[in-house]
Amino acid sequence: MKPIDTTEIILDLLNQAAAAHDLHEKEDLGGRRDEEWPQWYADHMTRQLAELGYRIVRATDG
Repeated sequence: MKPIDTTEIILDLLNQAAAAHDLHEKEDLGGRRDEEWPQWYADHMTRQLAELGYRIVRATDG
């Protein structure tokens, strides 16, 4: 099985999150800066990864 290029997946998701967050700040926050943006990004990316069928798991020894 070929390894998954997680860098490309994460880069794509970050670009999508940036665009979605820009809209969130403009439309939901009335143009104000979102001081809680790290939490927003984490929540957004967690949902996006799950929708794509990915989940982050800790590698185990063995």
